Amino acid sequence: MLYTAYEWQRAWLAGVGSMAQSGSEWLLSPANPISYVATSPLIARALEVFAHTTAPRGKPEFGLDVTLIDGQPVPIAEEIVLGKAFGQLKHFVRDPSHPAMQGRQDPRLLIVAPMSGHYATLLRGTVERMLPDHDVYITDWHDARQVPLSEGRFDLNDYVDYIIEFLGAVGPGAHVLAVCQPTVPCFAAVALMNQHDHPATPLTLSMMGGPIDTRQAPTSVDDLATQRPFAWFEQNVVMTVPQQFPGAGRKVYPGFLQLAGFMSMNLANHMKSHWEMFKHLVEGDDEGAAASKAFYEEYRSVCDMTAEFYLQTIDAVFQRQLLATGGFWHRGEIVDPAFIKRTALLAIEGERDDISGLGQTKAGLDLATRLKDSKKMYHMAEGAGHYGIFNGRRWRDQIAPVLETFIRAHDPATLTALPERVEVPAHLDPDVTAGPEVA
Repeated sequence: MLYTAYEWQRAWLAGVGSMAQSGSEWLLSPANPISYVATSPLIARALEVFAHTTAPRGKPEFGLDVTLIDGQPVPIAEEIVLGKAFGQLKHFVRDPSHPAMQGRQDPRLLIVAPMSGHYATLLRGTVERMLPDHDVYITDWHDARQVPLSEGRFDLNDYVDYIIEFLGAVGPGAHVLAVCQPTVPCFAAVALMNQHDHPATPLTLSMMGGPIDTRQAPTSVDDLATQRPFAWFEQNVVMTVPQQFPGAGRKVYPGFLQLAGFMSMNLANHMKSHWEMFKHLVEGDDEGAAASKAFYEEYRSVCDMTAEFYLQTIDAVFQRQLLATGGFWHRGEIVDPAFIKRTALLAIEGERDDISGLGQTKAGLDLATRLKDSKKMYHMAEGAGHYGIFNGRRWRDQIAPVLETFIRAHDPATLTALPERVEVPAHLDPDVTAGPEVA
């Protein structure tokens, strides 16, 4: 009932928001005498902020049509390499006929996007930054409410299977970047692929701000998942998709609940951001207002997760930390990180991450007990919050160069082909052995 009530409210607010937008435009029109009244611009901009807040949102587009390679614009085309019920493997194809692409041997990089309420486009900035010097693929997860019941279930074990299958499609010698939530299934997949000598075992796995071991520096997110019994989540946050969607009848954790949770965690900051948006509009600073609008366009675009995936994650990752404690099973066999011997590991954490605390991602390096120290690296991004480690200025200027260098240092085909624009810090030089404590 709550899901249906939410949809009714959303439809009503969309209508009210549309009227608010029309009212804003009318109050700002030079042809309207009321627009010259001193208070009219203030009311108009307030209506505009309200309209933006209540506007319905679907799945955003990546919109990455071009990238710069050696200063030359190279066209980008999106290609679906493999389509499955709950997600697809998307490839950002750089025009191979372009002169700037001739003779390049760029690493193939699979970026694994979180299945945590937002679409893969949340990593648009991550993809954009890596495109000039990498052949980029990404996991493009589907909204569970759009997947018919006839397609069956999708849980954490299926997630691991998808990662292995996607890597098989990308091919041998690839690299993986797992952002936040997928660090756990990716770490498990890599352990299994190493154990079974899978031909598509990746050369590297880079883990960013993920909950490998949530016992380390617990955050409010971890507290929320552990302070309530498992049954509470089953009874209070799992809902049934209404009849108007293709996935009608499917049990899900709705995206709107996820969004409400994250908004409430930093409500003061979100209120401040909308106040700043209002001031930018009143002052005529369209560029400043556009930046805030663009962020919230993406942030408010949410999707549902299957109930079985969400509940299994709560239980296995947050409440029992099964991967870290040696109790994570996949299809009848234990997942043992000690089998990781071929895949080099990089753990990246943000100093101010309030979603995954310091040490939670780094724990993966300690779990890979048989991996040589020369294949492990740790980087703590000073001043970076959770979203700052994969988007924004710190990501582009400080973190991405570390990732690029790590990838090429463990890729025989590109070891000598570091892009000239990347300034390599001395302690990250590929010729220098980098142990797990490199920061």
